[in-house]
Amino acid sequence: MLLWQRVLRRPSLQRGLCWLVQLYIRLVYWTSRWTEEGGAIPAALEAAHRPFIIAFWHGRLLMLPLMWRRRAPLNMLMSGHRDGRIIAGAVAYFGIGSIAGSSSDGGSAALRQMLRSLREGVSVGITPDGPDGPAMHASSGIVAAARLARVPVLPMTYATSRRRILDTWDRFHLALPFSRGAFFWGEAMELPSEMDEAAIEHWRRIIERRLNDLTAEADRRVGCETTAPGTLARQEWQARRRATGGRG
Repeated sequence: MLLWQRVLRRPSLQRGLCWLVQLYIRLVYWTSRWTEEGGAIPAALEAAHRPFIIAFWHGRLLMLPLMWRRRAPLNMLMSGHRDGRIIAGAVAYFGIGSIAGSSSDGGSAALRQMLRSLREGVSVGITPDGPDGPAMHASSGIVAAARLARVPVLPMTYATSRRRILDTWDRFHLALPFSRGAFFWGEAMELPSEMDEAAIEHWRRIIERRLNDLTAEADRRVGCETTAPGTLARQEWQARRRATGGRG
């Protein structure tokens, strides 16, 4: 285990890192110029008192708290990995709750908690490529949650003109201060409540394609090259890093 991994096992240091992450999110937001497209879509659902599932890629979750802006209660599905716990602690500063688990755990306690949250009128945020990837490839878990809860799925994303795409499995978009930023909401997707395996795969592909198209448009809008989907799952990426000594 690396030294920094051992250090981050200490709760006090994890809390300190969460505080620094939320501070950085605020710094990026307040030093950048932002536009938002599609904001009327979630607003209309909220006005109708309809909860929904927000779908966003794992690599594009950093600025979600300030895109949401406490417009209504929200819980985010977070993995049990160390990075998931840190993100959960950071977004809590913005009034966002967390559900431990992953979108790929079809029959898990996490799915039951998501359904309970949605039935209580609280929307849920899901990274359909998390926690194990590959990046920007959706799992069918989000389809199962939307079908069982009978709520729409809304894709969302963001891009900034100043950024670093990190060499991580999720191709993390690290927004930098003093940027031009764009928040994008896509059209709500109403999924049928009854689906066979072919229909589940059909809707999984639709969600994946629409979210990738929306992300590419956000990148183009701020003048950046589009980010291609990943090809490696988390464990495969980690194995490659070990084999190359962390050089790619």
